[in-house]
Amino acid sequence: MRKATVAMDADVIVVGAGLAGLVAAHELTSKGRRVALVDQENAANLGGQAFWSFGGLFIVDTPEQRRLGIKDSFDLAWSDWQGSARFDRTDDEDSWAVRWARAYVEFAAGEKRSWLEGHGIKFLPTVGWAERGDLTAQGHGNSVPRFHIAWGTGTGVVEPFVAYAKQAARDGLLTFYHRHQVDELVVEEGAARGVRGTLLAEDDSPRGVSSNRDRVGDFELTARAVVVTSGGIGANHDIVRRYWPERLGTPPAEMVTGVPAYVDGRMLDISAAAGVRLVNRDRMWHYTEGLQNWDPIWPGHGIRILPGPSSMWFDALGRRLPEPCLPGYDTLSTLKYLRTTEDIADHDHSWFILTQKIIEKEFALSGSEQNPDITAKDRAGFLKTRVLGKGAPGPVDAFVRKGADFVTASNLEQLVEKMNALTDKALLDAAVIRRQIEARDLQIANAFSKDAQVQGIRNARRYIGDRLGRVATPHRILDPAAGPLIGVKLHTLTRKTLGGIQTDLDSRALGTDGKPLDGLYAAGEVAGFGGGGVHGYNALEGTFLGGCLFSGRAAGRAAARQTA
Repeated sequence: MRKATVAMDADVIVVGAGLAGLVAAHELTSKGRRVALVDQENAANLGGQAFWSFGGLFIVDTPEQRRLGIKDSFDLAWSDWQGSARFDRTDDEDSWAVRWARAYVEFAAGEKRSWLEGHGIKFLPTVGWAERGDLTAQGHGNSVPRFHIAWGTGTGVVEPFVAYAKQAARDGLLTFYHRHQVDELVVEEGAARGVRGTLLAEDDSPRGVSSNRDRVGDFELTARAVVVTSGGIGANHDIVRRYWPERLGTPPAEMVTGVPAYVDGRMLDISAAAGVRLVNRDRMWHYTEGLQNWDPIWPGHGIRILPGPSSMWFDALGRRLPEPCLPGYDTLSTLKYLRTTEDIADHDHSWFILTQKIIEKEFALSGSEQNPDITAKDRAGFLKTRVLGKGAPGPVDAFVRKGADFVTASNLEQLVEKMNALTDKALLDAAVIRRQIEARDLQIANAFSKDAQVQGIRNARRYIGDRLGRVATPHRILDPAAGPLIGVKLHTLTRKTLGGIQTDLDSRALGTDGKPLDGLYAAGEVAGFGGGGVHGYNALEGTFLGGCLFSGRAAGRAAARQTA
């Protein structure tokens, strides 16, 4: 029987056992510091949200890129980052974020890959071209493929750091405090000295499943430093709506959730109550290609489609979206268009129309559990399924057969009828949609085109990685040989905050006066992945796991120096 109130000591308390917290803990224990690792979930959830990710990492000028003929550089990546971030608060909320951004791109173009390999993390030989951008050289997006997928997906990225933590526990350097929910950061005379909170009832729920919040007592831990790595806001739709920016219109009435319920954003306001400065809370990252999971793990469980460039994208009224609102191009421009265009803002969905030929080659699903071959590091299975195999990958096929958002038909009129059956009111006119598809199909006959999406398809296929494994051979959507036709109802999927606790380059949390709070650090999503907003307004993808790794490492190293 555990005591109702327990006081314990460590050199450093780490709040949150996700990727950033595990990396910080490893840096600390490798320097001989005693760590208390505190988390509101049970031991099954070590690694947090990162465990469920696809495992993509933004890395610059790698051997994988060079083998595929990709010419990348720090200068190109930094140009892309600045064009995407559009930092416009550099004298205030972005003052540290822009410095973090530069440091992160230097890391991505420098030691990141070798550092990860030093921890046993390997990469697929292909490099993905995520977030292709707004079609301008100085604007948002990746100029070249940089999305390196780890063998093992996010599970494999988390794996070595979980192993380090367990070994440190066996060595007496780390103590796990599962089911400990932090309610207060203890700050005395301007310095962080510990945490107080609620002891939660035991709960043996499987990883990702919502756990109880039954209070059985209180606790207090004291230490010489505290590192906050508690994650973001994605499962807390109330917070998402509270800080939803006016520039993105109105938030959808209904959204699917891309993260487990424990990604609740609690520690942001708790940190603010301790005197920490929160910045850029109006910046967030939500996807417009969300699906209702037919086999959910957490409440409202959504899965994101990682689309190739060929599906045709229509709004709720059946009008083709304009560029750069193309599959895989510009996430927030698409979200803004769908939420600010007056006659569609009352509708929470949009549509893909595609062919069987497209779905077989171009649909991937985000998440470790949706990519069992990569998660299991099954190279033979990957080759058999993704390169040599026929038909859609198993998890994709399961969504087509069982997912609530998929319909198929042999002709367009039947397809539109089925699509209309998925909404309360029939909003789509098959004749209107047919005219748009036929116009697009006329652009396929030549190797050149005036249609921006068709141009993008052909441009993508000039890259061997896309041609071999990611982009279907251009064809007419209405070609019966490419069918059947598939309609997919798309939802907004909540995912990330891009703002948070403002930190300096040592991950020290800053107070409302802009000065570091002694002994208090923050890393990962709760710190906007560094500086309170390293991404600015837009992310380049593959930067979320990397941001946890980079900022968690910085926090752990700085806290180790402080407690030497």
